[in-house]
Amino acid sequence: MPDEDAVLVEASEERQAGLPHNLSPWGMFMAADLVVKGVMIGLAFASFVTWTVLIAKIIELGAVQRAVRRAVHSLTDAQGLAAAEEMFASRRSVPARMVHAARQEMNSSDAVLDYVSDSGVKERVASRLQRAEVRAGRQIAKGTGILATIGSTAPFVGLFGTVWGIMNSFIGISEAQTTNLAIVAPGIAEALLATAIGLVAAIPAVVFYNFLARAITAYRQGLSDTSAAIERLVSRDLDVRRAGLAANRAAGTGRTDPARVRMG
Repeated sequence: MPDEDAVLVEASEERQAGLPHNLSPWGMFMAADLVVKGVMIGLAFASFVTWTVLIAKIIELGAVQRAVRRAVHSLTDAQGLAAAEEMFASRRSVPARMVHAARQEMNSSDAVLDYVSDSGVKERVASRLQRAEVRAGRQIAKGTGILATIGSTAPFVGLFGTVWGIMNSFIGISEAQTTNLAIVAPGIAEALLATAIGLVAAIPAVVFYNFLARAITAYRQGLSDTSAAIERLVSRDLDVRRAGLAANRAAGTGRTDPARVRMG
């Protein structure tokens, strides 16, 4: 009987000698199952993507927000759409495209401006500006959706790796026929590492997504202010045109045409 006990002790020591005892993050990663390794690598890549999107969007948002602030200031000081178009002639920003769109609509409607109400051209200009705002907002929001995806799925992917790793740990316990902590701990630690990496990927993704969402909302508000400034310039130009037309008619006929003056 003592010989059998010695054999069992020796076999247990051999099994423990083959178990990983390096519980550093790198050691646990290297000792993990292939599936758990794949989960960890995928989550590490997701974390890298999260930081990449954040840096890229901060740079992009900083540039477009500065352009919008300058545009609103310039449009507020401009005396008319022609002056604004001259200011933005060399620029390629979204406000410059909005000014160009308003000028295109004014040119397209020039033939009928002296005979119809101003409301139609104002509506068409507003429609063009609105579509430009939508396109710019959609463009600036590209890439942020992946942050929401990572933030919502990374914890569950990490949990999958944890469940898989714990299953392997229980299989190892069954094969070793012992519940010695030295046998159980490494496998469970490797499994829990997958959950930890999932949280490391998910938490910044959620925080960054909310931050970028607020910044994008502020940018869209800036675009709305730009549209309002352009619409004011269009309205001013139309009023000046109506006033000039009324003055010409008064000079030619000796009296003003009240209906023409009231138009728009």
